[in-house]
Amino acid sequence: MKRNWISYPYIVWMLIFIAIPLMLIVYYSFTIETEEGIRFTFENIRKCMDPIYLNVLLKSILLALISTAICLVIGYPAALILASREFSRKRIMVLLIIVPMWFNFLLRTYAWMTLLDQNGIINTILGWLHLPEAELLYTNQAVIVGMIYNFLPFMVLPIYSTLSKMDKSLLEAAEDLGGNKAVVFRRVILPMSLPGVMSGITMVFMPAVTTFVIPKLLGGGQYTLIGNLIEKQFLLVSDWNFGSALSFILMVIILISMAVMSRLDKDREEGALW
Repeated sequence: MKRNWISYPYIVWMLIFIAIPLMLIVYYSFTIETEEGIRFTFENIRKCMDPIYLNVLLKSILLALISTAICLVIGYPAALILASREFSRKRIMVLLIIVPMWFNFLLRTYAWMTLLDQNGIINTILGWLHLPEAELLYTNQAVIVGMIYNFLPFMVLPIYSTLSKMDKSLLEAAEDLGGNKAVVFRRVILPMSLPGVMSGITMVFMPAVTTFVIPKLLGGGQYTLIGNLIEKQFLLVSDWNFGSALSFILMVIILISMAVMSRLDKDREEGALW
C-alpha cells in the first residue's frame, strides 16, 4: 500500500487524456451558444436524429459489422492454425501479422489506393490476362477491404493469445473420451476461445465504426461515414456542439456494444450459453 504513489502518473494521464476530454464532449453535446450566453439544450441530440445523419450512422455501423464479421471468419482459422501444436513456424507468422502495424496507418491505406486504382496493380494484371478492368477504388467494397486489412491483426492476436494459453491436456482428454475433431472443437475449443473472440470483435468494431481516414481515401470522400461527419464538424464547419453530440451518440453505441460483449462473456462463464 505504501507504493500506491507509483500509480499516480497513470491516474494523472487518465484524467488529462481520457476523463477531461469525455467531460468536454458531454458538455458541448448538451450546450449551445446564444446571445445570452451558454444554454443547456437537447437540440444537438435531436439534430443527430435527423434521417440524413441517421442514415450515415446506420451505414457506418453496417460497414463496421461487415468488416468485423469478415475479420472473424478470416482471423479465427488463422489464430487456430497459429495455436496448433503441429504448426512449427508460428513465431514467424505472428511477426508477419504484427510487422504491417509498425508502419503508419495512413501509409498502409495509401498502399491500397495504389493497388485498387484504375491504373493500379490489380487492373494491370487483369489487362495482362485480357480480362475487363474493374471499378475497385471509391466503392463500399474498397472501404471494407481497407478496414479488414488494417484491423485484422486486432482480431487474430486476441484469439491466438487465448488459444495458445489453452490447457492442451483438456483436448487430449476430450479425444480420449471419444470426441472427434468436430466435437472437440465445438465442445472444448470454441467455448474456451470465446473471451478472445469477444475481445477481437470489440477491438475491430470500435475503430471500424469510428474510422474516417479509410472512407476518405478509399471511398474518395463520396462515402461519408460517421467518423468523416464528426471530422467535418470540428475541422470544417467549426460546429463543436453538433460534432460533440455525434461523438456522444457514437460513444453510447460503443459502450452498449461493450456491455453486450461483457454480458455474453459473463453468461458463458456461468454456463448459460453451453
